[in-house]
Amino acid sequence: MAKLTYELLKQCANLSPIPCSVLSVVKNPDGSCGEIRFYAINELFKKSYYDMFAATEGGPMPDYESFQETIEGQLYTAHLPKEPNFEDVCFRAAWKKEFINTYVDTTRMYGFWTQDILLPVAGESEDPNIAYCQFMYTLNKEMDSGQFASVSPDIASFVIKSCLELRNDNKFETSMQAVTEDIREYTQSYAASILTVDKDQKTFEVISSSVRNNELDIKEIFSHFPYEIIESWEGLVKETNSIIIKEPADLDFIETKAPKWVKTLRANKVEALVLVPFVHQNEVIGYLYITNFDTEHLIRLKETLELVSFFLTSEVANHLFLQRLEYLSNVDMLTGVFNRNCMNVNVDELSLKLEFNPRPFNVGFFDLNGLKTINDNGGHDLGDKLLVYSAALLKEIFTGDKIYRAGGDEFVIISFDSQKNFEAKIEETRQKACDPDWIYFAIGYYHDENDGQLRLAMRYADEAMYKDKNAFYEKYPEKRR
Repeated sequence: MAKLTYELLKQCANLSPIPCSVLSVVKNPDGSCGEIRFYAINELFKKSYYDMFAATEGGPMPDYESFQETIEGQLYTAHLPKEPNFEDVCFRAAWKKEFINTYVDTTRMYGFWTQDILLPVAGESEDPNIAYCQFMYTLNKEMDSGQFASVSPDIASFVIKSCLELRNDNKFETSMQAVTEDIREYTQSYAASILTVDKDQKTFEVISSSVRNNELDIKEIFSHFPYEIIESWEGLVKETNSIIIKEPADLDFIETKAPKWVKTLRANKVEALVLVPFVHQNEVIGYLYITNFDTEHLIRLKETLELVSFFLTSEVANHLFLQRLEYLSNVDMLTGVFNRNCMNVNVDELSLKLEFNPRPFNVGFFDLNGLKTINDNGGHDLGDKLLVYSAALLKEIFTGDKIYRAGGDEFVIISFDSQKNFEAKIEETRQKACDPDWIYFAIGYYHDENDGQLRLAMRYADEAMYKDKNAFYEKYPEKRR
């Protein structure tokens, strides 16, 4: 077998028609991947590397002619972030003699989609602990769908099945649940879940999950996660297109960057994990989260999950957009309670339901006394603050009830709480909203035991509220304007 010298490996790199570097890969005594270095590069790799990375590192630009000398022999981490996924494929190519071809979204890192090709190099190394592989790549500003078409039949079949499930007529939640269950079975993992993230509100939601034999509740586990743990994931995925933990060394590495997250992984006996971000318009909107998967087929699983996540991202983005539209059409943007449009729709639906199936309910009308005086004396900014504080007070007291801003200074509550509890809330509101110079509600309410006449109940509550308002102005005539 040929002795692998620098000259021979340099010739090997120069034969490539695309950017190519022969990588030296060390095998540690325990059989794990050690140092990876750019051993020999071709001219195309030198130019591409110079254009992409040298200009982003600050300081004076190195001389191009001598730039090769600053690359060859260096650890790959000299200019690039440490990437366990990349190390894994290099080790497989160099030591396990696997041929690897992947197409990944690296636009957040480099602004390009990347096709990575790794070929084992046969031959005897001078150091028995070092093996070599060729690393070649192509870059595309836009996603090349033709690259996806070249995936293996089993991957293509699974991706197509997932796409068909996503595009059927089922509800979004139903489709996502079905795909999540398929992903868990395909990856032979213990658990799989899909999460969405709202960075503005600093919240996240598990929208689907699947666990082997339904042994635990993923949503319950995530309910104990502080948002800062999910927030830490974005910093991790900025340096890669997915996080993969396949062995203790990977977990130790992630622990240096996200110790609180790894603490939860260890507590839940997670030994292997895949975390794939959903990136829409360069923003992370969610994640595919898989634990304790079959690590024997890592390359196939990684390629499959990244392809599926490409389509999941589109579905999640569309779902969040529709959710946002619904929110904007139903929620009063100033106070955060439901708006009049939502109230009208709900009253129409509820009136019909109560007509055919009467049940006890309560209606409350709450009108701010003196808002016009505050607007005139303190300006509309102060008046807006009064409305915000008033809505917050109602939300604090009437937890679980629907609160609507029916007009400029009027709020309406429809509640199915018991009459006793509702009247206790009314009394608490009177005690906390009785400042004639700030929050003071005129309140009217009505309890319907079994008639089911919602609109009539609303009229009675409104009439009672106006009686209460007149009593306020009789007591504070200077507030009437």
